[in-house]
Amino acid sequence: MNNFTIVKLLLLGYMGSGKTAVGERLAEVLDIPFYDLDLEIEKGGQKSVPEIFSEKGEIYFRKREVEVLQELLKSDERFVLSLGGGTPCYGNVMQIINKRAGVTSIFLKASVETLTHRLFPAKQHRPLIAHLQTEEELNDFIRKHLFERNFYYHQAALTVHADTTVREIISEIVARLF
Repeated sequence: MNNFTIVKLLLLGYMGSGKTAVGERLAEVLDIPFYDLDLEIEKGGQKSVPEIFSEKGEIYFRKREVEVLQELLKSDERFVLSLGGGTPCYGNVMQIINKRAGVTSIFLKASVETLTHRLFPAKQHRPLIAHLQTEEELNDFIRKHLFERNFYYHQAALTVHADTTVREIISEIVARLF
């Protein structure tokens, strides 16, 4: 499956949509490297994303996010990259992604119910939602966020429904791309 013209696959979607789980497995299937944009940012600055947010602020983080993304996109390497949930919503990121030759953006679209079900048990590990007490509060929070972000997410070249298993999502991606 190494004979494909797509050089880079970028996974985007809300937290809990499966970007990392799908990305890691998809990269294995395609025999190419997997990168997580947040981890690449952390490597460059030797600080965690929450530390960067708290010490330098969101604007600094978003600028750094775009810089690291552009560095990755300039490489000749084939890879699968998981973006942060907010990455596509900053500045002209989707324009940068969609105009780049050899890059295909894939929106992993999960329902609010699926996202709530996946995120609630582990919400303490996600600073953005750790303060929410009930599944109903989380559900409302996700709905509001998706309302704001869907405009950007829907600019992806491909939308794949992510309410299923990792295996089914990967099968759909492979079938639609290759």
